[in-house]
Amino acid sequence: MITVNEYHNGKVKSLGFESDGVRYTVGVLLAGEYALDSETEEHFTVTVGEFEVCVRGQAWKTVKAGDRFVIPPKSVFDLKVKGPASYVCMFR
Repeated sequence: MITVNEYHNGKVKSLGFESDGVRYTVGVLLAGEYALDSETEEHFTVTVGEFEVCVRGQAWKTVKAGDRFVIPPKSVFDLKVKGPASYVCMFR
């Protein structure tokens, strides 16, 4: 089954699916600043574009296509996106 997720007035959208018991989302971000939260550990791979990410209490980091980063479980994180970008996220 494919799930559809929409956040921040439609500026952040993703399609979710499961493979071999592991959950994934494939998402698109439009320009803007967003606060999101994580329940589980999230492993992101940026596929198009670039943006800044900051787990609350840590430093801002710029990530671009090909970069990977991990969001710890039970975290709030902020994104600053200047132009369209996309990602794949694996949930652990």
